[in-house]
Amino acid sequence: MQTLSPRQRQVLQATVRHYVDTTEPVGSRTLVRRFGLEASAATVRSAMGALEQRGLLTQPHTSAGRIPSQAGYRTYVDQLLPAPGAAALQLERELMGLSLQWAALDDLLLQLARRLADLTGLLSLIAPPQRLQRNLQAVRLVPSDDRLLVFVVEGGASTCSLNLRLPPEARNQLPALESWVSAQLIAGAIDWSSLPRQLRSSGTVLRQGLTSHNQGGGSDSAPAVATGLSGLLAQPEFSLTTQLRPLVQLVEHAPQQVLQGGGIWIGAEHPIAALHHCSLVQADYHCSDGSVGQVALVGPMRMAYATARAAVCSVARVLERLLG
Repeated sequence: MQTLSPRQRQVLQATVRHYVDTTEPVGSRTLVRRFGLEASAATVRSAMGALEQRGLLTQPHTSAGRIPSQAGYRTYVDQLLPAPGAAALQLERELMGLSLQWAALDDLLLQLARRLADLTGLLSLIAPPQRLQRNLQAVRLVPSDDRLLVFVVEGGASTCSLNLRLPPEARNQLPALESWVSAQLIAGAIDWSSLPRQLRSSGTVLRQGLTSHNQGGGSDSAPAVATGLSGLLAQPEFSLTTQLRPLVQLVEHAPQQVLQGGGIWIGAEHPIAALHHCSLVQADYHCSDGSVGQVALVGPMRMAYATARAAVCSVARVLERLLG
């Protein structure tokens, strides 16, 4: 976690807001003029230089202004996120009147996904609720070269094993991950939304393996509903078809792989390479039978994070109310 001075916080927040609104690099004079910063251009320029040295801002061209880096967006989301705007609050009011009396679940999810995409201009995904593990009792993790062997103990003392690909950076996380999973199971079930950030790489591999195992064992859950790809085409980050194609293929063939633990994933934090130029904003929703679904928005790293987070949380809350 980056510790910033009040001036650096102010300048980083203004730089992110400017770039989200305009897609243009910004200089110190523009920040002072546009946001009414109570500092000289020289003072703001010094703060921008310090932020660049810390890897939070970057300069796309030698003579250009600065734009946020992936680390800059992460610091902004963790420390500087403002309250949601009027659009997110309007969505919250709209959703309060929804009921299941007029629609099947599939229709409801599709309507909510379309409303999310219309509001944000981002790709919207909503996964129907499903059980992420079948009476899971214990998990043991054994690394083997570039693979991860997962020994699973389920109800009735039945056992099975999974053979998963293990990213190199995840190997050292396995003892801590196994301890965390054991503590979760003692508490009742694995709450993936509480997965510690430092265990995300290994935890994501394990979660995807357990989910695939559950689905392969006869789960009849429907795939995630996805809509809003046309909105991404209007984003300059996806102006080239080659930049959007991997994401489109992933959404068409394996939308569940897009979804991770609840929260915000920025750039290369996501384990799937097709999303390394994107950000994912997700909230889980829980049903009374123990099943869990996901609501998510995917777009460029340059997005209105406060609105996106408020929107997915609003949809998750209404689904918990209707399905709980």
